[in-house]
Amino acid sequence: MPKITHEEHWARSLRDQVKALGSGWGVKEDRGRVRLRLRRPGSGDQSITLDFQWSRSDAPDAYIRTRNIYGLVEGEGLTLRQAADVAAGKAPKVASEIDWSGAVARFREQKLHHGTTVKPQTWAGGYEPVLTDAVALLTGRNPPTTPADLIDAVIRRWEPGSRTRQQRARNLAQFLTYCVGRERFPAIWQPPLSLKDHIGRKPASADEGGSDPISDQEILNLIASFPDDEPGRRWADAIRLLAELGLRPVELMHLSVRADPRTGQSYWWCSYQKRAGGGVTKPRRLWPLHLIDADGSIQEWHLMQRWQTGLLRLPEMNEETRVALRVNQYLMRRPAWRSIAASAVARGEKVTSYSFRHSFSVRGHQRGIDSGSMALAMGHSLEVHCRSYPWATETGAENAFQRAMQNTALVR
Repeated sequence: MPKITHEEHWARSLRDQVKALGSGWGVKEDRGRVRLRLRRPGSGDQSITLDFQWSRSDAPDAYIRTRNIYGLVEGEGLTLRQAADVAAGKAPKVASEIDWSGAVARFREQKLHHGTTVKPQTWAGGYEPVLTDAVALLTGRNPPTTPADLIDAVIRRWEPGSRTRQQRARNLAQFLTYCVGRERFPAIWQPPLSLKDHIGRKPASADEGGSDPISDQEILNLIASFPDDEPGRRWADAIRLLAELGLRPVELMHLSVRADPRTGQSYWWCSYQKRAGGGVTKPRRLWPLHLIDADGSIQEWHLMQRWQTGLLRLPEMNEETRVALRVNQYLMRRPAWRSIAASAVARGEKVTSYSFRHSFSVRGHQRGIDSGSMALAMGHSLEVHCRSYPWATETGAENAFQRAMQNTALVR
């Protein structure tokens, strides 16, 4: 017959109290001590041995500690081990007991010379700014006490869902993982497994860059105002490409020219893949839309021919997460751009480096290109196109009804 054991009342009570905290929580005896377990479907089991004896006298304190750990896991997003360290008071004083600055210096050597290395420019543009901000917070007054709070504090000033906010959160998480794994910092500083809640998402109604289009003539006047020197000529070509091809600023780093194997005809190709709510956008062929000035003259810049012969050179763009920022910074130094921005504000609009892309969309619809074709050329879905570019559906409807009226007149 199976052996029948009779568990003491205090042990059953402790198990029931912990189980009542939430699904997956439980305790058991392990070599005379209390072992706390957390079982989550799809994410594996976690367990930790607490500093309490499996005894009647320690049971009340063990439950109080468990309840505190539960609050840290469910409320702060910590792992079971991190929460146990915090609840036990094992987290060290940030400024006095952790060498954050030294860890950054050693992490830099790791990133530049070992493993999956990065270029010095990438470190300077993508890692150094966020880690400098993090160390300033960690060694200042009232420093963050959890990695989640630290990440939120460092990336708060960047727009939710933006590429910069995403990249900086990931780079900071890399650093914290290094600190726990290589520097043997307390496990409490292991970053969250998912950064989605920190990065956030743009509102569904937000268009790319939160900006409005400008006219072809305004773009031409802007380019004409650039200095006639090497930097000025490079920036002029960058703006020409953005305007004529309808590019996102970052796509300047992903341009190439291909040849159609059937006809031998050359065409622009963009290899950039943007992560979006519905997945990842595909690389695409680009179709230029030449600008037309106020006199009706088509602007032929011969961008492809100059690209193929090496005569078109762009400004240095070492860190792709900062291309839009670089473009905006250059534009804001140009009086002509500041004038365009002021005019936009006066009519309740906003211009950014994405305005050239929006102008491309307007230009296409003014020339009768349907929304589906424009969406394909711009590298997003038809649903995104119609939501982000309302003039797409408005212009399409206007043209459709004009054609219907013309057809009615022909029937008569």
